Amino acid sequence: MKRLRNPRTGIDQGDLVVFSEFDSGGSMWTGEGARERRKTVRFSEAFARPPAVQVSMSMWDMDTSAAVRAELVAENITATGFDVVFRTWADSRVARVRAAWMAIGDMPFEDDWVVD
Repeated sequence: MKRLRNPRTGIDQGDLVVFSEFDSGGSMWTGEGARERRKTVRFSEAFARPPAVQVSMSMWDMDTSAAVRAELVAENITATGFDVVFRTWADSRVARVRAAWMAIGDMPFEDDWVVD
C-alpha cells in the first residue's frame, strides 16, 4: 500500500472557461475558417516532471445549423502548467466552451511517497 508522507497527492485538477464569445460577437461565434483559443493553466504545486494531462469538455454551447467541428487538447505541458487549446474550423459557430482537466504526475521529491 502506498501512503503519502505529506498532503500532496500527485494529482491536480480543475475546470475553466476557455472562452465565451456569444455576447461579444467574437470570431468563434461570428467567424469562419480555422480559429483557436488558448488558456494557460498553472498547477497548484509543481510536479517533479511534466505530468500526464487529460482534458475534456465540461460544457459546450454550439450552433447546430452547421456541422459541429471541435478539437480540445493539452499543449506545452511542463512541471508547472500547460495550455488548454480549443480549435474549430469551416463554418462551425461556437458560443462558449468550458474544459475540465486532470494532471497526474510524480511528486516533487522522491521521498514524498513511503511504501510500507
